[in-house]
Amino acid sequence: MNRKLPIGIQSFEKLREEGFLYVDKTKYVYQLVHNNVPYFLSRPRRFGKSLLLSTLQAYWEGRKELFQGLEIENLENGNQDAWKSYPVFLFDFNGANYKQEGALEEVLNSQLRRWEKQYGSDNGGLTLGERFQNLVMKTAGETESRVVVLVDEYDKPLMDVIENPGLQEHNREVFRGFFSSLKSLDPYIQFLFITGVSKFHKVSIFSDLNQLNDISLNELFSGMCGITEGEMKQFLLPEVQALAKRRSMTENECLKVLREQYDGYHFHMDGEGVYNPYSLLKALYEKSFGSYWFETGTPEFLVRKLKEGSFDLRKLTNQTLYADESTLKDYTGDSLDPLPLLYQTGYLTLETYDEKRRRFTLTFPNEEVKYGFLGSLMPAFLPKATAGNGLDIFTLDDHLENGRIDEVMHVLTALFASIPYTKETDPFEHYFQSVIYLVFTLLGKFAICEMHTFNGRIDCKVETGNYVYLFEFKRDETADSALAQIDEKEYTLPFVADHRKLFKVGVSFDSKKRIVSGWKVAE
Repeated sequence: MNRKLPIGIQSFEKLREEGFLYVDKTKYVYQLVHNNVPYFLSRPRRFGKSLLLSTLQAYWEGRKELFQGLEIENLENGNQDAWKSYPVFLFDFNGANYKQEGALEEVLNSQLRRWEKQYGSDNGGLTLGERFQNLVMKTAGETESRVVVLVDEYDKPLMDVIENPGLQEHNREVFRGFFSSLKSLDPYIQFLFITGVSKFHKVSIFSDLNQLNDISLNELFSGMCGITEGEMKQFLLPEVQALAKRRSMTENECLKVLREQYDGYHFHMDGEGVYNPYSLLKALYEKSFGSYWFETGTPEFLVRKLKEGSFDLRKLTNQTLYADESTLKDYTGDSLDPLPLLYQTGYLTLETYDEKRRRFTLTFPNEEVKYGFLGSLMPAFLPKATAGNGLDIFTLDDHLENGRIDEVMHVLTALFASIPYTKETDPFEHYFQSVIYLVFTLLGKFAICEMHTFNGRIDCKVETGNYVYLFEFKRDETADSALAQIDEKEYTLPFVADHRKLFKVGVSFDSKKRIVSGWKVAE
């Protein structure tokens, strides 16, 4: 009988009562609740933040029966104060469409009404913030207990309207009015935990709550959201073995592909790496190595931000993306630097840390994110590179696999001709370089493809089972000069004893006409 995998399950109660498999994270719950300072945690979407808050809610409500057999049951053994029930206010900002004016106020009003009815609190003529303050004080007084406040995805009302500055500022003001009372309510609050994807620096939820303990880059909690390799082997090994059997692989081969496809997230340089839990569970459920994280849509805002900001896409894979800790933690919303948002939303992760310079190097965490994200950039840079018109990556790969170099060049010529005209402030060279990078990096999903951007190395090398292609691109020079450089620099030497057929391809690009002006091939 197949076990029930908790794909998309965000309720701890439902997960436990209906027999879903649970990767035990309750040791982290124990650590959090026994050091009950106000916390903030930033993690990408679909990393289990909502399930974590639901677990915390169940703990603070004293739902001991839900934790039977879990690690926290042993950790709390002998603790006389464990499993006491507290009033819990869980603010959930998922689900609503915040692009409509007044949506944030309606969500807050709806949640407050429910609790006011439950605890008999009066809301007549008061602001949302005053109603919340009254509710907390009245509930604490009547129950003779402090309250627990949990805030799930607080930043969604801000992220949803990131391209509408007026509405975003309005929602910030609503937050300022609503959550500013939390600091004064500290004597009535037992535990406070706030989650989000991004930490908006200018939102008063943080400037007023300066006592918040941001654990987003804390080593102790680096494995709290996501699934570590050890947890996968401990809790999900039967599903891994079933996947390996279905794909006719050994267990080790299957683990290797899972690691390359879904692992690689680091939220502290010395902490454990974690798998994207949604993608991993979907792969085990579907018994296929698919691209699941992008099922809910592509990052349209980020795509536009990278394109319009003339961001050098080559930096995404050549280890030259740097950021310090404060940059990664905070995001102002109007910053021209896309790195904090790329990291916080899960498209980049920590790769190395230079302790002397106190800076991180960022990179793609895994193959799923790398090819999924770059694929989502293609329509922005190359609108005509769509399936069915012969200008897509699959067609280009098919030509390369079969040695049809003339067809390869016809596709590349058409792709470059489709590059859109841009404003004078956006240099066209940015598009030229970006198209080359996108096309050949995406081809790397199917062939061995290397891009080099420094002097003395071939611009691009593509290897298939039967062919090797060496490309040299020249801007405003002849194709002959590009071909001559391949010979002068002896780029073919590593392939002298190679049995595969080798093509040397010199390509000339005219920056004024914005076209491939010529190309020459030598075998």
